[in-house]
Amino acid sequence: MKNQLLNKQHTMIAWMEDKPGVLNRVAGLFRRRNFNIESLTVGHSETPGISRMTFVANGSDRDMKQIKTQLDKLINVTEVEDVTNSDPISRELALIKVKANSETRTEVMQITEIFRGHIIHVDMDSVIIQIVGKVAQINSLLELLNNFGILEMVRTGRIAMVRDQDHSQLMKTAVSAHQNGHQ
Repeated sequence: MKNQLLNKQHTMIAWMEDKPGVLNRVAGLFRRRNFNIESLTVGHSETPGISRMTFVANGSDRDMKQIKTQLDKLINVTEVEDVTNSDPISRELALIKVKANSETRTEVMQITEIFRGHIIHVDMDSVIIQIVGKVAQINSLLELLNNFGILEMVRTGRIAMVRDQDHSQLMKTAVSAHQNGHQ
């Protein structure tokens, strides 16, 4: 019970060389430690040849420190940071197909507009909504749209960036130092 109280959701960012198999090794590390990844996004970073992975996992600070240490040991991982306590800016994208006929379409559109979402496709019996926002904002929209009937949904997972300008330069320096060490 005490350990459950110490668990919280952590947002971590890892920079890694853009090479085959790296993501598989990272996911394997979580699997071997029996950690569930709540959200995982990977894409190119501002540095050619370096991908940026943002993942969200539940665990204690100690657990996440252990994961960070293990990730740092992987040869293709250049830097890892737990940004949970850095007040990061985080967003997620969702596409949601909702039942909407001529009687309910206007209401669905109004709700979508309130949440700063966009209708990106309309059919006779449904609409597809695109929303980019905080996880809580997307969850609130989904709760309201459930009343109409959600036919299909996909979410990207969270991406995050720390606000501090010095932090960005620190990460670039760390990635550059790692690259120079592997040449």
